[in-house]
Amino acid sequence: MQLGIVGKPNVGKSTFFNAATKAHAEVANYPFTTIEANRGVMYIRKPCPCKDTHVTCTPHNSRCVDGIRFVPIEAIDVAGLVPDAHKGKGLGNKFLDDLRQAHALIHIVDASGSTDAEGNPTDLGSHDPLLDIEFLEKEINYWMYGIIKKSWEVLARKCELENKKIEKMLGEQLTGLGIREEHITGAIRKINLDITKPSHWKDDQLLKFTDYVRSISKPIIIAFNKSDKAPENLMEKRKELTNYIVIPCSAESELALSNAAEKGIISYTPGSSDFTILNKEGISEKQLKALEYIKTHVLQRYGSTGVQKCIDEAVRMLDLIVVYPVQDEHHLTDKEGRVLPDAHLIPRGSTAKDLAYKVHTDLGDHFIRGIDARTHRIIGADHQLKDGDIISIIADI
Repeated sequence: MQLGIVGKPNVGKSTFFNAATKAHAEVANYPFTTIEANRGVMYIRKPCPCKDTHVTCTPHNSRCVDGIRFVPIEAIDVAGLVPDAHKGKGLGNKFLDDLRQAHALIHIVDASGSTDAEGNPTDLGSHDPLLDIEFLEKEINYWMYGIIKKSWEVLARKCELENKKIEKMLGEQLTGLGIREEHITGAIRKINLDITKPSHWKDDQLLKFTDYVRSISKPIIIAFNKSDKAPENLMEKRKELTNYIVIPCSAESELALSNAAEKGIISYTPGSSDFTILNKEGISEKQLKALEYIKTHVLQRYGSTGVQKCIDEAVRMLDLIVVYPVQDEHHLTDKEGRVLPDAHLIPRGSTAKDLAYKVHTDLGDHFIRGIDARTHRIIGADHQLKDGDIISIIADI
């Protein structure tokens, strides 16, 4: 699973990425700082089973902080998008290609209105952030539409002449974009297109089809970034976005808190609504003022910096669950004795055998049965897993 961090230049994408991953993408106040896509690992929050199973966990592929498990998910921060990117303007073609395999997008929007359509700095409050949401979706739509349209006539005729399903053929054509056949089927039903005569579909119908496929194959969370600096009239605009999940955000504050925690200045857990200063004597007056600003203008106002919430909401929107594979269902350990070592994100509806393949191909190929470590019941290959399950896999290897 992969989350894409998107937006026009100079809105705080790389700051958001750095704060969420603790990577070090270049950050600067000019367009196209990011040229090559930055890749890293973000973490979602889930209750760790260590609490209700009364064990001390020793995480391997994730981490546990006070009973909260931070589970990894891949992230990509791509070059900024500008109007007419689908025509190749700016770094548009590269931006769009980098997003091919993203399962969901976190759109970083400058809520303060201090960057124009091209990402250049401008006066605070002078640019409407809602325009950025409209143009980004338009660019992705036209990019996808161009890919579909390029071979559409040949594809449509072939379906009709050979009596093949347009859903299947389109699915094969668009699989490289992370689009599945069920996405295509859903869009056809939504728009009520005639699947027996795809050659009769008009351009406006095809564009509507593309828009719907984009919306379900790459759902979008809106991160209203720089919310601490945004004029109230612009912050109020988020209420107009009734079809979106919109989260007030301050990526700069999250990065500052994360860095301060790393240096031992404060105690802070990502997603928290507060922090504790550990050593007032060891920090400067300027640092104290910065921390107080974050506390009053961000944490107390919005409940968090919003960065962690964006990640959690994106995963919830994708309907993913977290499952914990173990070897010993009695002690909840792997073969090296680590307790609840790994946490895996999988789609809701995944089976015990799906988990086996997630852990290792050989476990899936030679799957015999699973054991639910909570109930100690034997489960079969088709048993659907639940969020928070702890599963031991038995295989003939």
